[in-house]
Amino acid sequence: MRKRRLAAWIAAPLAVGVFATACGGGGGGASEDGFITVNSTEPENPLVPANTTETGGGKVVDAMFTGLISYDEKTSEPYNEVAESIETTDNQHYTIKLKDGWTFHDGTPVTSQSFVRAWNYAAYAPNGQSTASFFEHIQGYDEVNPADPDGDKGPQPAPEPTAETMSGLKAPDDKTIEVTLDAPFATFPTMLGYTAFSPMPDKFFDDKAGFEEKPIGNGPFKFDERQPNQLIKVSRYEEYAGKNKPQIKGVEFRVYNELETAYQDLVSGNLDFIDQMPPSALVDEKWKTDLNDRGEVKPILSNNALQLPLYLPEYQDPKLRHAISLAINREEITNSIFSGTYQPATGWVPSDAVPGYEPGACGEWCEYDKDRAKKLFDETGFEGPITITSNADGGHKEWISAICGQIKNNLGADCVYKPVPTFSEFLKMHDEQSHDGPFRFGWLGDYPAAETFLGKIYRTGASSNYMGYRSEEFDAAMNKADRAPSVEEGNKLYFEAEKILAKDMPSIPLWDQKAAVGWSDRLEGATVTWDRQLNVETVKLKS
Repeated sequence: MRKRRLAAWIAAPLAVGVFATACGGGGGGASEDGFITVNSTEPENPLVPANTTETGGGKVVDAMFTGLISYDEKTSEPYNEVAESIETTDNQHYTIKLKDGWTFHDGTPVTSQSFVRAWNYAAYAPNGQSTASFFEHIQGYDEVNPADPDGDKGPQPAPEPTAETMSGLKAPDDKTIEVTLDAPFATFPTMLGYTAFSPMPDKFFDDKAGFEEKPIGNGPFKFDERQPNQLIKVSRYEEYAGKNKPQIKGVEFRVYNELETAYQDLVSGNLDFIDQMPPSALVDEKWKTDLNDRGEVKPILSNNALQLPLYLPEYQDPKLRHAISLAINREEITNSIFSGTYQPATGWVPSDAVPGYEPGACGEWCEYDKDRAKKLFDETGFEGPITITSNADGGHKEWISAICGQIKNNLGADCVYKPVPTFSEFLKMHDEQSHDGPFRFGWLGDYPAAETFLGKIYRTGASSNYMGYRSEEFDAAMNKADRAPSVEEGNKLYFEAEKILAKDMPSIPLWDQKAAVGWSDRLEGATVTWDRQLNVETVKLKS
């Protein structure tokens, strides 16, 4: 996953309601002079890049760390950041040279070992890092993270690692990283901007507890303080060596429970930026009046689906999964609930967000056909109920209730919305495989490539394969696409792999998300990036 990122509220109302220090639930208050305030959610884990896979922690980690590459905020094209050059002749052997002048926030230099040690730590199975699978293409990964013979939920334990470091990762000197992959993978350089590939300072390896209390990065902002369930503050790092020097003094990420509360804080001038507007603000474009046009709606690298618990006997029949998909009128919901700011999904990769990628892999199975849906459903013999689970702090009640209404009308089965109080509790259900029906799945791309919407979710044993989906055919198709000679050729093959998902339907694509964001009149040059974040490096405060 952020994974880039499992999102608490992807594809719908945001969860937001500031737990202000003095107020106990709403009402933001003024920010420190020169700082801006941004809505967020409570991070699931300490702020360690290799173990941060959701939006709340991801926003902060992105501000605090800079990788080998970054992505253009408008085109999403990668450009070198810490890397001086990334060279390969065969898409399997890469030589990476680092720029001079990069330091961590404690003043220590960023070297090739800062990357190599961090990547090995992330990949080593006993360290339990949630982004470990992102390193699976590097030669020797299977030795530091052996495959579990019956999946991570099966009774058989995974074999013990036979190595602590990956053989395909070397640092011959302080400015050079040599990477050997287990096979050609043209997308590899594009991945390197994802925060799992961030460098880590010696402090992390020498004193992990101390690091978690006060994390140290190499990015444009350094850690100031964290008040759990309230806020996280970061301030500008004056020695930052990146392309864009921050124009503001710092950022206060405020934790909210209710989207409407955050939006009202924005309207009243107590919040500077919200990365998703509530449905009430989208109706008839009410936000334009409330905010005097201080906002925008644009496609981003994000989508939403219902994953199916294939570990339950009743959901192992593809007919049932296809029937549920055919019973959903995506166009009606995107128009009535989201006021047209989202677009119905035609596949598992967002249609407009990945350069050069072909839409439509879901084909007939993502089209609304209530008669066919009912016929397939009756053939399964399943009578229901169908229970749809989501986190209650993400504002998903409206659209899930709408889907349940369509399921009841079109399939004749009872459908129930089952809210879970918090996003962290919802994630725990994924890990414990305790869902008793379809469950919401929101995904914010880790990097601008089709592969991140497929391999990290649907491969056997993938880090975000909460469904328990296993398909040798899909895995083989993904391997073939990974080894394509170019990104363009790879895209064609990823599309073929995606069509296997249409046949199996392990999840039900719902809609591709657009960012509907807003900002206060204090900000100048507020822009949202392809991953739905305010560009905190370029935004300014008005004089």
